[in-house]
Amino acid sequence: MGAPSTSVFITRIKGLSVVDSSGDPMGVVHDVVVQIRNRTRPPRVKGIVMALFARRRVYVPMERVYAIDSRQLVISGSVNARRFRRREGESLVIEDLIDRQIICRGQTEPSRIYDISMAPGRAGDWEINQVALSPLPKSRFANRLNLTIVRWSEVPDLSPESQTLSHSQIADLIDLHPADVARHLHDMEPSRRLEVVQALDDHQLAEALEELPDDEQVALISILDPERAADILEEMDPDDAADLVADLPDDQAEILLTRMQPKDAQDVRDLLLYDEETAGGMMTPEPVILPPDDTVADALARVRDEDLPPALAAMVFVVRPPLDTPTGTFLGAVHIQRLLREPPSAMVSSLIDTELEPLDAQTPLALVSRYFATYDMVVAPVVDSQSRLVGAVTVDDVLDHMLPEDWRGIQLDAATPGSAPPDDQQTVAAAVN
Repeated sequence: MGAPSTSVFITRIKGLSVVDSSGDPMGVVHDVVVQIRNRTRPPRVKGIVMALFARRRVYVPMERVYAIDSRQLVISGSVNARRFRRREGESLVIEDLIDRQIICRGQTEPSRIYDISMAPGRAGDWEINQVALSPLPKSRFANRLNLTIVRWSEVPDLSPESQTLSHSQIADLIDLHPADVARHLHDMEPSRRLEVVQALDDHQLAEALEELPDDEQVALISILDPERAADILEEMDPDDAADLVADLPDDQAEILLTRMQPKDAQDVRDLLLYDEETAGGMMTPEPVILPPDDTVADALARVRDEDLPPALAAMVFVVRPPLDTPTGTFLGAVHIQRLLREPPSAMVSSLIDTELEPLDAQTPLALVSRYFATYDMVVAPVVDSQSRLVGAVTVDDVLDHMLPEDWRGIQLDAATPGSAPPDDQQTVAAAVN
């Protein structure tokens, strides 16, 4: 059976021009990064290795790949310019797999991997789906190409059985929820934990790190080399990254902040200026911010972003320029339900909730929690003394600070087989008090 129309053979995109969403050239495709998974799951395509025009090779996650055609590969969003480093359990298709000699399942004669195709899977992730094989030449004069297309599972080097037990176990974590990954890390021996941490990609490790108790976050970030640790902090929500940096020794915190991208580092530094138990200390500096002349259609396009946490998508904030926090004068907030009821051409400034007062950045936790209960909110704007929007607090930020300090550790221990479940009434009482 032939490859589906969405399949892309990887050797055909090597050297392809990589451009951003504006069409400006950024580099060329050098290789594709894949990770072998166990059971019956096809190998996952994690991203591409792009060669910059300065000859540095950098990593671009597949989530940033917007389109691929015969002329170019289009990416969206920002790209980390740090040099690409292969993680444990990763393979490069062209460097590691193309031209490898294998014996396909059910065959006796060896073949050569001529090409490998990838396609979007059911969950939206790109996966390896087929392999093009060529027979080994019978003599040095044989040059006729006779390709056979087979499923990925028929090729030993792309199937789970070819992986070591260690790699197979690591592959188990790829599709788990971040809280489940955190539970596995929590239960592991230190040596095994280090091996797994080195194998996880930055985004997945950052999400899992946010689910761990504070002391384990510090322990894990401290075993990484500073450059990788800075990458992880950049992937974390700014408020979570600030909480973690605040728990590090001052010299280590400064080293990591200097290695982060300037914008990400500045967000963390700004949050560190506030007391942890205030609205400013709990907020994220990256809510959905719009100018007053944007329309409902513009607002809905922004909250439709799948990477936006649901709580932050519940409300958009209207401000005078500049739009980056701290913004110009805060004008008000618009609930998503109001956006859904209005025509797409309506301006957001005409839909502002005039009864909703913003939180001051110095508002203490006790008053923030009462604010959320009084107005039945899931997200709230935070302003400074000059009425500039500096961020937004979500209900999960409030709960994180109301629950007992070691609640994440209690939760993870309760999820471990044989552990006694926590007393829910005592936990809730401690949170309220």
